[in-house]
Amino acid sequence: MARTILITGASSGIGRALALRYAQGGTTLGLLGRSTDRLLAVAEDCRKRGSTVRTGVIDVRDRTEMAKWIGAFDRDSPVDLVFANAGVMEGRRPRDHIEPPDLAHALMEINVLGVLNTVHPLLPFMMARRHGQIAIISSLAGFIPLADAPSYSASKAAVLSYGLSLRAQLAQHGIAVSVVCPGYVTTPMMLRESGPKPFVIEAEKAADLIVRGLARNKATVVFPFWFGLIARIGGILPDRIRRLSMKPFRFTVSDPP
Repeated sequence: MARTILITGASSGIGRALALRYAQGGTTLGLLGRSTDRLLAVAEDCRKRGSTVRTGVIDVRDRTEMAKWIGAFDRDSPVDLVFANAGVMEGRRPRDHIEPPDLAHALMEINVLGVLNTVHPLLPFMMARRHGQIAIISSLAGFIPLADAPSYSASKAAVLSYGLSLRAQLAQHGIAVSVVCPGYVTTPMMLRESGPKPFVIEAEKAADLIVRGLARNKATVVFPFWFGLIARIGGILPDRIRRLSMKPFRFTVSDPP
């Protein structure tokens, strides 16, 4: 069956893996990213697999341009599934005691407002068609706060709550919403973190788990299972116990390459 899928943050990491996972004959892909060269390379790989591809080099913080591009794309190819995937990781640098304030502000704009700027333009179209699926990429950090990445943790908790609220609101309109909460996935973003990375998986495996979870219309797609369970339990522990249990997982974040 022909499908139209829109993916933000498609130039690397989970976004790239999802684009390649869905690329096949009969599928139209809308791929958004900020790196022109990397995005065009992903688009070419997807075309080789048989997909029709349209790309847009847009910053998800640009509400006007996002609405303009997404609206035009949906008019040409009504979107069946959208991944609000674009996101960044920031945290405490090795030389600092707290994450850089300017980067924390930018992260919140990308990780939270970027999700709204991706989802909101499509809602009137999907609601009118009474059809569509929305996947919002959060993180296990949405369940348990990370002392070394306050803004990242807050952003992922925000989009987790936002997505579950949307799910409850949009079910009556025939629209499915799932929130994806990965653990450590081998991506350029993850490689900036120091410290232990338990249960790490490859981006391609993450894409497979996401596709499987969306096919079942799961409210939350959480993986790896045991790490997800640990994060959920950790998030409800008393503060003192939680902070003590998280000490072995403290980390710093390096500057982007």
